Amino acid sequence: MSAAELITPHAAGLASDQAEVAHRCLYYMSLMREVEDRIERKLYRQGKILGGVYVGRGQEAISVGTSLLATPEDVLLPSHRDMAVFFVRGVSPGRIFAQYMGRMGGFTRGRDGNMHMGDMKLNIISIISAMAANVPVAAGAALALRYQGKDGVAFCYFGDGATSRGEWHEGLNLASVQKLPVVYICNNNQYAYSTPVSKQMACSNVADRGPSYRIPAEIVDGNDVLAVYDAAKRAVAHARAGEGPYLLECKTFRMTGHSAHDAADYVPKNLWDEWGKLDPIPRLEAKMLDKGWGTQAEFDELHARIRREVDEGVAWAENSPYPDPATLLEDVYETP
Repeated sequence: MSAAELITPHAAGLASDQAEVAHRCLYYMSLMREVEDRIERKLYRQGKILGGVYVGRGQEAISVGTSLLATPEDVLLPSHRDMAVFFVRGVSPGRIFAQYMGRMGGFTRGRDGNMHMGDMKLNIISIISAMAANVPVAAGAALALRYQGKDGVAFCYFGDGATSRGEWHEGLNLASVQKLPVVYICNNNQYAYSTPVSKQMACSNVADRGPSYRIPAEIVDGNDVLAVYDAAKRAVAHARAGEGPYLLECKTFRMTGHSAHDAADYVPKNLWDEWGKLDPIPRLEAKMLDKGWGTQAEFDELHARIRREVDEGVAWAENSPYPDPATLLEDVYETP
């Protein structure tokens, strides 16, 4: 039985839609956590990762709870802390590991050993390092969907720091004026690198900025995956109905430094404990136990199967070759 099969509720009393969604959420959040832990805490420290490492530990509920609502026609623009988007779209852990290890099996075939990855066949636009740079691109993608007569929505992910950039405001303004089908998803993890939210904007919430562009905005508990899922339902329905963009501010916390080399000494010690108690994975498990949607034995088996899946992915990536240096200039420019 695969991990994907394991998440389908099968026992009596687990037939409800909400229980099924909860099982899917638990699988994808746990897979993202395990893959990123393997990259940051093992492979990176073993010298097997090329480039930097930026993870979304503690933020898994946001990318999972939103991307589960996307159709194949929808366009996804993840940031560097939204790895679950790829798994929900069917990308294997092995391909992710190969990307980070600079192997041919990765998205860029060894051209970029980092998180700059996307797959246009899956309608995932590659991550853009510059904060907020994907926001106007999302407007362009949504405009393209309209021109093509498609019933698609652009899912645009970013952090709180991106909302203090000019590109963010330009992108939202264009999408609002054109009533484009974009769902903006803010991972408000309280810090833009080392800058706390209170030092980068005068308003209390990112969502406060939505009404100035006549964009409906909603604040959601970003560590409650089912709350994120419900809020995303409303946002997607709004955009898909031709009502224009929608802004979701997901309040969360980055349970790690900005990157693998950052000890995050600037974060007050008490915040780690306070937010650690709100970890979205054990929080969902506790709710599922309370609702009778699963057992601890099932959760333990799921985590064990995910670890095996990740082991297999690492092995596959390590067997994938590095690119031939003679091909360095290939695929740089479009060829006839």
